[in-house]
Amino acid sequence: MTQMGNSAHPQVVAVIQARMGSTRLPGKVLADIGGRPMLWHVIQRTRAAKTLDEVVAATTTEPADDAIVAFCREQNVSCFRGSEADVLDRYYRAAREHQAQSVVRITADCPLIDCEVIDRTVRAFLEEQPDYASNCVVRTYPRGLDTEIMTFSALEMAWREARLPYQRAHVTPYIYENPARFKILSVTEDEDYSAYRWTVDTSEDLEFVRAVYSHGGQGFLLRDLLSLMEREPELAEINRSVAQKALHEG
Repeated sequence: MTQMGNSAHPQVVAVIQARMGSTRLPGKVLADIGGRPMLWHVIQRTRAAKTLDEVVAATTTEPADDAIVAFCREQNVSCFRGSEADVLDRYYRAAREHQAQSVVRITADCPLIDCEVIDRTVRAFLEEQPDYASNCVVRTYPRGLDTEIMTFSALEMAWREARLPYQRAHVTPYIYENPARFKILSVTEDEDYSAYRWTVDTSEDLEFVRAVYSHGGQGFLLRDLLSLMEREPELAEINRSVAQKALHEG
């Protein structure tokens, strides 16, 4: 991880939300992939981004998440504990504690997250200076490479004003659902790869990611994964039938 410091740009902190209590695949964030817990891969791949000053895990105060805290301690990763249901509050407090001026949102169920995609999104945000930038409001990237970045002030406004349960559970909907209040930037690819599903919500998703890692996926970036999908089209069949949960489902 490159420590660029405030002299180069405002403090950019990536906050990775992680908890053991997944409804569809409990304990998934510490599930084994290629001999390492999923969260290990997410943290290492996020830390490889050049535009970040710090990477923080944000978990809950639930006893089940003691395991995540212990893992972060082993890995020398800062870990913040907050509300399980109010993830927006958890993000806000984690960002405030780490004096973030820009907050990058990553989720711990994306073990194929791409450092170059993170950097592209962060750089676009730093250059254009919106309140919020995202590569998933207009979706052209595979699901699982989702990167969002917002100013701390935008996060704080959402924290103060968002009332609906799904807006609290998903952190950013209040921002991107209010384009009249926030300047929003979409970061897109030239081609549409959104049909690919590279996130982990179910056992089929986990099987898919393990298969990718068995093909050498640990260091794979987007272009490597797209090449693998072309060579081994049957891989994408493993979790093709999985439906993404609706935003309002939590």
